[in-house]
Amino acid sequence: MKLGFASDHAGFDLKERLKAWAVAEGHEVVDYGTDGPASVDYPDFAHRAALAKDEWERLVLVCGSGIGISISANRHHGIRCALVTSPEHAVLSRQHNDANAIAFGQRLTDPLKAEYYLKCFLETPFEGGRHQGRVDKIDAC
Repeated sequence: MKLGFASDHAGFDLKERLKAWAVAEGHEVVDYGTDGPASVDYPDFAHRAALAKDEWERLVLVCGSGIGISISANRHHGIRCALVTSPEHAVLSRQHNDANAIAFGQRLTDPLKAEYYLKCFLETPFEGGRHQGRVDKIDAC
């Protein structure tokens, strides 16, 4: 699967770790920045990655809390980004919401858990059915 990655400075280390994990799992990776720990603004990188949605199948976003970068990404039509803090969040975001982006907070998420949550997210299919109409309503806005 082709995965996009983006972070701000507060999420840089976890982004790099998750990219390495993704490559080891056989995924193709596209990085939309940031390229280091120098202070930057998370909306810039969320917007860059969201605007490139034709270049990736799923998007992984990281900032300090995961909140700002997920809000920024969700401002874009066609982006359904879930801030994930448990494997249940990862699974349900895919099954019920057809989330195409996942966000993590580096300051709040253990790196090993983040890898597992990402695995759950990538391996879970959308259930469709009764959930499709709800996703259509989200995307209609």
